[in-house]
Amino acid sequence: MKIGTDIVQISRIENSLAKFGIRFKERLLNPNERDQSRSIESLAGVWAAKEAIAKALGCGIGKELAFCDIIISKDAKGAPYFELTPQAQKIHQITQSSLSISHDGGFAIAVVALTTQTKGTL
Repeated sequence: MKIGTDIVQISRIENSLAKFGIRFKERLLNPNERDQSRSIESLAGVWAAKEAIAKALGCGIGKELAFCDIIISKDAKGAPYFELTPQAQKIHQITQSSLSISHDGGFAIAVVALTTQTKGTL
């Protein structure tokens, strides 16, 4: 089992959005995620979630895993979950995962727990 966590100041995300506009959203959000209306608090939560997932996978955001390789969604009860794009799944084989996102007091935080399958043992 691997765990990742991240916390971000919501105003930092708000400033990035004001400065870079749609380019910021294009860097952070998968095309399917961009269609969903998101508050700045929710956007900060997505940032924190994607950072936490990358930390749990041990690679960070970069060459092995881009922000857009992680797709954050909500189930019927509103609980967040994530999926990786098919190309990211070739590198990171996640067998189970759990994601929690929260925001309060000017901060957004996310925690993820996941288990992975060793590459090459499918």
